[in-house]
Amino acid sequence: MNTLDRLVQNPLGALAVLTLAAFLEALGDSFFQAGFYRSSGFGRVLALLAGAAVLAAYGSVVNVPRWDFGKLLGVYVVLFFLMAQILNKVRFGQTLTIPIWLGGGLIAAGGLVIAFWKG
Repeated sequence: MNTLDRLVQNPLGALAVLTLAAFLEALGDSFFQAGFYRSSGFGRVLALLAGAAVLAAYGSVVNVPRWDFGKLLGVYVVLFFLMAQILNKVRFGQTLTIPIWLGGGLIAAGGLVIAFWKG
């Protein structure tokens, strides 16, 4: 059993791994956003390469543990939304609008239903 498998057997460990994966996915996407729309020349190439490297790290983190990812998907989607909004503010200086707050609330509600509904 690898280290990530042992870590995700604990609910807090699984939450930590999902949070890291959500951060890496959002960060990789933000590098592509910067590469496509906010840079040119060699800076564009570096941003796109950084995006590819970070998304490869995300793919490893999220797929190495042997978990039933479908059961954790609701939590993951909420974490991804949160990480994306944090990076949107930090990297691009954009603020949350009312539709984003409301949509985020719906995402969080849906994540709770997916994660905790027994039936």
